[in-house]
Amino acid sequence: QVQLVESGGGLVQPGGSLRLSCAASGFTLAGYAIGWFRQVPGKEREGISCISGSDGSTYYAWSVQGRFTLSRDNAKNTVYLQMNSLKPEDTAVYYCATVQNWGICRSVDLVPDYWGQGTQVTVSS
Repeated sequence: QVQLVESGGGLVQPGGSLRLSCAASGFTLAGYAIGWFRQVPGKEREGISCISGSDGSTYYAWSVQGRFTLSRDNAKNTVYLQMNSLKPEDTAVYYCATVQNWGICRSVDLVPDYWGQGTQVTVSS
């Protein structure tokens, strides 16, 4: 079965850290750009970060710049989003998805549009 599966969400206090994982099954992530998005009920989905499939370049939205780090382990077929210095406004459902072209993030080949099921991140004291 072809799918992306996010994990690692949970409840954390402000200032804390979480690491989200985006694991692919049924296909190989290598060469594909992967993006992370988040959504709060009633608000538009926000694209927060992506990592290129061609050269590993990364992009971060201003809202997470300097606090989040995106990396990939092609051997494990997984992309990681390390989130530090979390704030209550980071509370959302986080999704990973394949990306064809998003700024500097590019897939080396045509890529199907795959999305994970989402993982909840709650930042609260």
